[in-house]
Amino acid sequence: MSEYFLGIDGGQSSTVAVIGDRNGRVVGWATAGPCNHVAAQEARAKFLRIIRECVGQAMARADVGQIRFRAACMGMSGGPEDKAALLSEAVSADHVIVTHDGRIALAGAMSGGPGVIVIAGTGTLAYGENERGESARAGGWGYIFGDEGGAFDIVRQALRAILREHEGWGPRTALTPALLEATDTVDANAALHRLYTPEWPRSRTASLAPLVSRIAEEGDPIAAGILHGAAANLAMLAASARRQIWKEGDPVRLAWIGGVFSSPVLLERFRTLVQLEGTVSAAAPDHVPAVGALLLAGRSAGLTLTPAGAPVIKG
Repeated sequence: MSEYFLGIDGGQSSTVAVIGDRNGRVVGWATAGPCNHVAAQEARAKFLRIIRECVGQAMARADVGQIRFRAACMGMSGGPEDKAALLSEAVSADHVIVTHDGRIALAGAMSGGPGVIVIAGTGTLAYGENERGESARAGGWGYIFGDEGGAFDIVRQALRAILREHEGWGPRTALTPALLEATDTVDANAALHRLYTPEWPRSRTASLAPLVSRIAEEGDPIAAGILHGAAANLAMLAASARRQIWKEGDPVRLAWIGGVFSSPVLLERFRTLVQLEGTVSAAAPDHVPAVGALLLAGRSAGLTLTPAGAPVIKG
């Protein structure tokens, strides 16, 4: 009988499940809505529903029926401690591993090898593992105390810029008409109050980050400065994770992932900064985080999987 492994990326915007066999061949995958945050009873029910839905669709695509996995690994933000029992309830597997999103992102980015991954979506995190199995992280403190360089922080900086212009102590910026149009407001003060309402949760506010990138690409120096500052913060997170477990001058692979890096202005600046030290090699990730979770599931069973046919999954 064939052995199958399961990798799950349980994100705040979507859930991705990938099924692979013992040879590393990806046989099925699926995406579903977000499953994170399981403190409340209704959130617990949502977690179970989304995981079962996503894994069920992946099994249907793989045409393997209802199977028991040799091992299953899931990565999530926000701390995995309370989710292992829930995953065991939702998925039938001999071994169940629940870890943080940085670990599966790194495993996917480096095909299971050492290096540093910088994650920049709504929030931010840098995570690294070296050849000796030592690990380090930087950032990931949440939008109140951290997440520098993330999408929410970029929009927050843009709103501050138009508020300064509105009050007369900041320069003019093309961000003002763009953000007023996006929020359907008449001035910066009204935009501020609109973004404090329940209709504009953090995720929706963060979705305005591409607008800041567009204004920067059109030549607005204020928007460009915001993106350059975000890139510098992300580069500092990467440097912090690297310096904790590598010596100065050691060669280190680095990758990036997350919607923030879709900004050409930010990505170009970020790559320049992280590669100022010539021993850092920066490139796009080999695989998505869900495939990284699949690799970690195989590793837990003593196998080194080499993903073949791994899909490019967005979301």
